[in-house]
Amino acid sequence: MNIDVPVNSTIGEESVFEGRYAIKGSLKIEGKFEGDSLLVDQLLIGAKGRVKTDIIATSVVVEGLVIGNISASRRILLLSTARVLGNIKTPELIIQEGVVLEGKCTISHMKITDTKTYIESLYNRTFNDETQKNP
Repeated sequence: MNIDVPVNSTIGEESVFEGRYAIKGSLKIEGKFEGDSLLVDQLLIGAKGRVKTDIIATSVVVEGLVIGNISASRRILLLSTARVLGNIKTPELIIQEGVVLEGKCTISHMKITDTKTYIESLYNRTFNDETQKNP
């Protein structure tokens, strides 16, 4: 699938980048990126792209391979050739058939520090409210 995203910077197919990378705008990775962190607005990891770091972005499209956690404030799209080993946190997650993903997914429009506690509190509150209404 061809994703048309305007790109400010590119790490090309034969390129290797190691370290920390922060960019205002969009980045396309067709080569290899390995480092402490990657901070970017829009990220496209091409089919031959290999990334080993934690990603913080507005939106992420993955066709290649990622080892690390991905956090996106808007959306993560995993195309059919994506291979991801790491946790995902985003308000919108789209996964095509064929994706291989191992990790925990947290999908929420709200900023919740402890999702498990939040959901359990909703369950307990709802259960207790219903019990009091119907003795």
